[in-house]
Amino acid sequence: MDEELALFIRGTIRSVWALETLLLVRRDPAQAWTSESLARELRGNVKLAADLLSALETAGLLARREDGFAYAPATSALDDLSLRLEQTYRQRPVAVINAIVASRDDPVRSFADAFRFRGDPKKP
Repeated sequence: MDEELALFIRGTIRSVWALETLLLVRRDPAQAWTSESLARELRGNVKLAADLLSALETAGLLARREDGFAYAPATSALDDLSLRLEQTYRQRPVAVINAIVASRDDPVRSFADAFRFRGDPKKP
């Protein structure tokens, strides 16, 4: 896994639940997700689902719509990183999970890394 993707994971993906949420909403950007629908799909609780959706919105990966949240990365760089994360997870799931777990070990570094992915706004 390259360093840019590892930084993205450390700064944005706080848990395997967050990873699964991102991958789920990425599959169909037109679909809106509420905390209730996400909780049903991932077999989690509504509070966790609401926290995950909010965190991914804050990270610039989701947009809040009238009917819920949808995949709408704030920049083309975030979209590219999300795609690369999905591909890497498909090919090397243990490496991705290890990167997520390792990010919990250094909260200061993770906080600093979160500011490295603002990139140029996506062109309309």
